[in-house]
Amino acid sequence: MLLTRLTARHLPAGWAADLSPIRHLAERGLALTCPVAFLVGENGSGKSTIIEAIADVCGINSAGGKAGTKYSSAGPMSSLGKVLDAELTSTGLRLLYGPRLKRRAFFFRAESLFNLGQNVSGMHGFWEEDLTEQSHGEGFFTVLEHMVSGPGLYLMDEPEAALSFQSCMRLVGLMARVAREGGQIICATHSPILASMPGAEIFELDDRGIRKTEWEDLQLVDHWRRFLAKPDFYLRYALDAD
Repeated sequence: MLLTRLTARHLPAGWAADLSPIRHLAERGLALTCPVAFLVGENGSGKSTIIEAIADVCGINSAGGKAGTKYSSAGPMSSLGKVLDAELTSTGLRLLYGPRLKRRAFFFRAESLFNLGQNVSGMHGFWEEDLTEQSHGEGFFTVLEHMVSGPGLYLMDEPEAALSFQSCMRLVGLMARVAREGGQIICATHSPILASMPGAEIFELDDRGIRKTEWEDLQLVDHWRRFLAKPDFYLRYALDAD
C-alpha cells in the first residue's frame, strides 16, 4: 500500500462543501486498505472531485498525467486539494516524492486524455503511438498499458468511457496485475464490470456520505440487473419523458 488514508482538515471553499462525501472526509476521513479501490456513485456525487484532489495532494497533474511533470494543460489546485491530507507509507513517500525522474504515479482522466496526448505523445517516458490515428478505445489502452504498470499510484476517472465489454474485462486484468506488482489504484467508475474485480474494495458515494460496500449491494448493479431483465420497463419512462 502507498496511500492508506484520506482526511480533509476542514470543509473546502465553494460548492464541494455541500457534497455529503466531502463532509464525510472532513468529519471521519476514509481508510484505504486494499491495493484497488473503486469510488461508485451517481453523476455529481463527488467521485471525480475526490480523485482530482488526490492528484493535487500527491503531486500528480490534476488535468491528467504523471507525477513530477508539468504541462500547459495543468490547472490550479482544487479547493478540496488545498485541504486534503493523504497518509502515505514509506514506499508511497518514496514513489511520489522521491527524485523527480523516479516518481511513479499517473492520473488517467478520460475527459482530458486526448488533450494530454497532443502534449506528450512521443516524448520520453510516455508512448510512441499517435492517439489520433487510433480508435477511442485503442487510444485508451495505449495509454493504460504504457503508463499503468508496476509499483506506483494510479488514479483513474471513468476509464471505461471508451471501452467495450471485452476491453473492460481486459482492464480488470491489467488492474489485477498492477496490484500484484505492488501498485495501488483508486478508480472512479460507473462500470459494474470494473467494480466486480475480486479483492478490490468498493466505496459508494451518495447523500449519506461514503460507505464501504459489496458489489452485490451496489445500487449500480441492481439497476443494471433490473434493466437487462426488463428494459421495456425502464425505457417506457425515459421515452414518455420526451
